[in-house]
Amino acid sequence: MEPAVFLAALLIFVGIPAFTVLRIARLRAARGQPSEDTTARLEELESRVQELEQQQAEVQERLDFAERMLSKAREERRIGG
Repeated sequence: MEPAVFLAALLIFVGIPAFTVLRIARLRAARGQPSEDTTARLEELESRVQELEQQQAEVQERLDFAERMLSKAREERRIGG
């Protein structure tokens, strides 16, 4: 392999990914830690999401129960009628 081709391939397959990794590392380092206010808001939102998930699960259980009751009533009418 010619040296120019080897260097071009080395640059493409090693240099560009290495440059990208270094750039991402610099961006993460510059980002810093979130403020206490941001952390508190995030915890509040996570708590609210858990509450909403619980409510949604309860509503789903009620819907399932109602569907079973309707299905049972239809079946009884079909058999009895």
